[in-house]
Amino acid sequence: MSNNLTKRDIVLDIYDKTDFPQKEVRETVQLTLDAIAKALSDGRNVELRNFGVFEVQIRKSRIGRNPNKPETDVVIPKRAVIKFKAGKELKAQLKDMDVDAHEGSE
Repeated sequence: MSNNLTKRDIVLDIYDKTDFPQKEVRETVQLTLDAIAKALSDGRNVELRNFGVFEVQIRKSRIGRNPNKPETDVVIPKRAVIKFKAGKELKAQLKDMDVDAHEGSE
């Protein structure tokens, strides 16, 4: 069994805490994720107060090596990546996390 939080888990959690129909909650969650994805793909950062910031960064092109053929150089093209920086409240919650219990789950 996976310990990951899924989109379905989020929908069910919100559904359990509200009077909204599950279909409406599912559509709202998807629309939220779509808005975040669209902003990021447009090169915009996404700032969610008290949670964190999804930041688009451009990685420069560089030369890498194929581990199976180390004698061959490979060009890794310039690309966009997303970094996440936790907000103050999320960082505070992480301080209370039992890190020993999570150590083996990587």
